[in-house]
Amino acid sequence: MFGMTLPTLLRCRCRRLHEAVLADGRRVLLLDDRGWSSAALTAFGVPDVPNGECWREKADIWAVTSVEDIEETARVVVGPDEPLQGRSQEEIEANHWAYLAGLLRQQRIVVDALELKRLPHDVVLSERLLAGVGHRHGGTASS
Repeated sequence: MFGMTLPTLLRCRCRRLHEAVLADGRRVLLLDDRGWSSAALTAFGVPDVPNGECWREKADIWAVTSVEDIEETARVVVGPDEPLQGRSQEEIEANHWAYLAGLLRQQRIVVDALELKRLPHDVVLSERLLAGVGHRHGGTASS
């Protein structure tokens, strides 16, 4: 008998909201159109045994995902983007922060783009996402 494997893919889709937290604690939505998907690959197979019993290696997206990975990806996804041909990283970053400051101005919140760039940018994971990561790593994950 010969062994064979058939790959199977499991996915995790993450939606990213970018919010500004104001001094009074209010949250103002900046971007809600960002996100990404991650996938884990596993194999189903038939081992080299006479009775043909099948084995299955369970796929677990959390086996290859950590809180740190999610935080890093979230920061990349929200921007600033990589520069397009003929434009510098500095120009792209300046445009990104000016765009976000413009979104805040539309909501009657005035902030300078450079000041906005200097503020802390925390990644807050949902309880559901933390439960998935925490379940795999034997407890609750913290960010």
